[in-house]
Amino acid sequence: MQDDSATGRLKPNSLGVLGILFFVLSAQAPLTGIAGAVPIAVAIGNGAGVPAAYVVAGLVVLLFSVGFVAMGRHVVDAGAFYTYIGKGLGRRVGSGSAGVALFAYCAIQAAMYGLYGNIVSGLVQQYAHVHIAWWVFALVTMAVVQVLGAAGIEMGAKLLAVFVLAEFSILFVFALVTFFKGGGPQGLDFTDSFSPGAALQGAPGVALMFAVASMFGFEATAIYGEEAREPRKTVPRATYLSVVVISGFFAFTSWMLVSAHGASQATADAGKALSGGDASGWVFAPITAQFGGWVGDVLPILLATSLFAGILAFHNSANRYLFSLGRDGLLPRGLCRLNKSHSPWTAGVVQSVVAVLLVMPFALLGKDPVLTLFSWFSGVAVLAIMLLYFLTSVSVVAFFRRERLDTRPWNTLIAPVLGALGIAGAIWLILANFTTLIGGDSATATWLGLMVPVVLVLGVVADQVTRNRRPVESARAAEAA
Repeated sequence: MQDDSATGRLKPNSLGVLGILFFVLSAQAPLTGIAGAVPIAVAIGNGAGVPAAYVVAGLVVLLFSVGFVAMGRHVVDAGAFYTYIGKGLGRRVGSGSAGVALFAYCAIQAAMYGLYGNIVSGLVQQYAHVHIAWWVFALVTMAVVQVLGAAGIEMGAKLLAVFVLAEFSILFVFALVTFFKGGGPQGLDFTDSFSPGAALQGAPGVALMFAVASMFGFEATAIYGEEAREPRKTVPRATYLSVVVISGFFAFTSWMLVSAHGASQATADAGKALSGGDASGWVFAPITAQFGGWVGDVLPILLATSLFAGILAFHNSANRYLFSLGRDGLLPRGLCRLNKSHSPWTAGVVQSVVAVLLVMPFALLGKDPVLTLFSWFSGVAVLAIMLLYFLTSVSVVAFFRRERLDTRPWNTLIAPVLGALGIAGAIWLILANFTTLIGGDSATATWLGLMVPVVLVLGVVADQVTRNRRPVESARAAEAA
């Protein structure tokens, strides 16, 4: 029996349900999602009805998760999406989706580097009175993330647990205190946020678009399947738990924020925050009013650690995709090399280099890291990941119709079809409002949107180029010998 570092196997039995959950919550970057997306959704979406959009998004993703989990019981692989899609729709489509998945994770991480660098630069200037360019902090953090990623999955899970608990706790405590105090100036008023009329007012499609975007990253539960304890039990539990926790958290917290401002005043307040160039002020102001001025100093720091946690989580997801693609012969086999901590260190180095290549052009061209790097790449990443959700749902139906490994209609047909329809609707909303999502112009939105199908085609071409390599099943059989 060969050592795992030589055979290209990730370390088994490293993560339990909570460990995987922390990686997923880190990818969500709860404080970033609340402070960044909710004020925009309230201002230009459906106002006080935004909490309902998070409930709808959660239900759509929960439907998707039923088929996703059913497939996961029969397929355990760090490639997750692309492996699932390949099983149902064929290797070529699976290979194309691999490119889309890798593109999505690298793009969202690069986007987070832009916002993170900008925030840390501002904090250093505020407290140390020294101006250091945002990209310096981005580069330094890339090196730190590379070291932490190579240190092993357990180390990453422990560090992320600290950051996630800090940001999650302050938001959740604020929401609970507001709830038990009876809400803000107009009380709780459930109907102002959750009634059909409230949900459909204004531009509900824009709000739903941002709500769906907030779910980005939950699929990482399957990516860590090889490293999970009893993956056929752990991954389904972590998947369902993450969807419920994320959607419930965003819906409840956004409701309490709307309540703190007052349902009739929330939209106007959010609009003022946006026009003033600081959307997060709409979130930070009521929290500071609730707990005191010290929170106003802590929240920007927590926002930076929130982004750092997300960056580390997506680094781990991306390098496991590279690892899996190398192991399956779509990319050089050297990407399978593991270090003594059983981490894909070669893939991690490649992923860090990709991050540098994506981020530095914006620095060299003097572009605003928030208005361009963060806005553009986060928007295109959301579009890419939603395409993967749709393809996965279709693949689940095709796989179980053909293999008959699971004949439960709800798990393998009804829920996946309903999820696919919901996701198709979300994709339509994203495309219809893509210029708003990226905060740019129509020309920029067009070429960014075209990047997703182009990457899909490049993945199919890569499969053609590498089609004569040793089949995956034979390679893995040889490794197990």
